[in-house]
Amino acid sequence: MPTHSILGGKVKLYRRDDGSENWFCSTFFQGKNRRKSTKTDSLSHAQEIAEDWFLELRGKDRAGLLDRPSGPTFNQAADAFEAEYEVSTNGERSPRWVAEHKAHLRNHLRPFFGKKGVKEITADTAQAYRVHRKQTSITGKAPARNTLDNEIITLRLVMKVAVRKGWITGLPDFSAPYKRQMKVVRRPWFTPEEYKSLYTATREQVRSAKSERSRYENEQLHDYILFMANTGLRPDEAKHLEHRDIKMVKDETTDELILLIEVRGKRGAGYCKSRTEAVKPYQRLLNRPKWSPQGRKPRSKKAIAAAAALPPVKADLPKPTDKVFPGNHIKLFNRILTAKNLKFDRDGKPHTFYSLRHYYICQRLMEGADVYQLAKNCRTSVEMIQKHYAVHIANMLDAAAINVKRPRRRAPTALTKKDRPRKTH
Repeated sequence: MPTHSILGGKVKLYRRDDGSENWFCSTFFQGKNRRKSTKTDSLSHAQEIAEDWFLELRGKDRAGLLDRPSGPTFNQAADAFEAEYEVSTNGERSPRWVAEHKAHLRNHLRPFFGKKGVKEITADTAQAYRVHRKQTSITGKAPARNTLDNEIITLRLVMKVAVRKGWITGLPDFSAPYKRQMKVVRRPWFTPEEYKSLYTATREQVRSAKSERSRYENEQLHDYILFMANTGLRPDEAKHLEHRDIKMVKDETTDELILLIEVRGKRGAGYCKSRTEAVKPYQRLLNRPKWSPQGRKPRSKKAIAAAAALPPVKADLPKPTDKVFPGNHIKLFNRILTAKNLKFDRDGKPHTFYSLRHYYICQRLMEGADVYQLAKNCRTSVEMIQKHYAVHIANMLDAAAINVKRPRRRAPTALTKKDRPRKTH
């Protein structure tokens, strides 16, 4: 590849090996390699263009205009986004979700896009960011697809601020190229056999409890599992549930005693009608006294007699404003799952409290529940149920509609002379 140096070696002229006759110029200036095509095959003309280009770079550098973005930068848009997002979504988005957006900007998006002008950020820039994240991971492991998707969501929200302020005319397409349709997999749910094994194990834990505290915790977990599997509530919805939010009513259509639950959680306020199997667990929760430390048991005869002489302590039952599930039973739940070999499903996904909701939805579908009514009762969409649940339920397939058999047609037979119609004159 022929090369020539000018301006004391500060600028080099060269031709590429791809067969192009034009000369290119390059220089290392202010910490960056810079290149430009002279668009001419004349060496003398190319030298003049290269000299003018280098002097122009020096002039821009002295004026403070070198590498300066035209218009507002991504950092300015991010500042505006952080200033208004938390205030605008107060009460609609959890503080954790807001903090995640700020973490995405602080840790990854600002270092990559910060000094770029918002007009320079395109679909190609977003793809370069994806490649950069996968190549420069601190842990040596590429970030998960969901992690990158969440970071692109934050990028899109910041760019929407730039669109609203008139800094850019439209939002670029930040969808990932080469993206194929993701495989739809079943969410980790308990099969009927696994669910029976689970509540049988928790019931045995209650019977084998050695202390009052242990018995109380296991009773709470047992009733929690039965309650969740027969209502389909999300764990966060159950966490915020109070006794005043639940009413025992008689359903007019089925003439069964059910629970009418006023739900507050991920999708705001809504209502849920339980199965009749959820009534007894809730009655036990309603009539179970709150746990309070009992102190050391009396051991001497004198202490036992003194304790017997005291008036019986009145049971402190839950109040209407008390939480239905005040405790956290995650460790006990995971311990039982591990002991019964139920921690993971067949696809290797871990079972959580959410799996009880997935069990409820799948069980209702297998029993022929209407998808639209089920979606309303679970505060989700028909699309989500059909995508993540109904596609895996064999009962949703109508064999009679699939295995249709048309009646066979007889082959036409040739007409004989006797069967042919006679000509009439």
